[in-house]
Amino acid sequence: MKTLKQLLADKLRPLAVVAPSDTVFHALTVMAEHDVGAVLVLDGEQLVGIFSERDYARRVILHGKSSKDTAVRDVMSDRVAYVTYTVTFEECMALMTEKHFRHLPVLNEDGSLAGVVSIGDMVKETISSQQFLIKELERYIVG
Repeated sequence: MKTLKQLLADKLRPLAVVAPSDTVFHALTVMAEHDVGAVLVLDGEQLVGIFSERDYARRVILHGKSSKDTAVRDVMSDRVAYVTYTVTFEECMALMTEKHFRHLPVLNEDGSLAGVVSIGDMVKETISSQQFLIKELERYIVG
């Protein structure tokens, strides 16, 4: 199975990021442009939050706020769980399952943002790894 570093290196799309002062409408536009369900919120180079479709539904729409007048900082999740390259896929999936979120930032050793993995990335890599293992076992059995 690939490492997190290999997985992030294989991802070709740029990160979807916004600033805390950006409007929710801008964040939704970035999410649509990148075809993702969440954006990372960076203050300069510092990860300060994550804003997801769930945040939009629960903190903007249900409270009658306007996406064009509301700043991301007012509705983002600011207690962001993250991992480093030392964490395994299994640990990432367990964390995402336990905490009920689909996007997990990955930080470099110096604390800078390396990228983000989604539950979809985790599932796709797990399936690929299992298919490879099955083929190798079949080859071993058949001779």
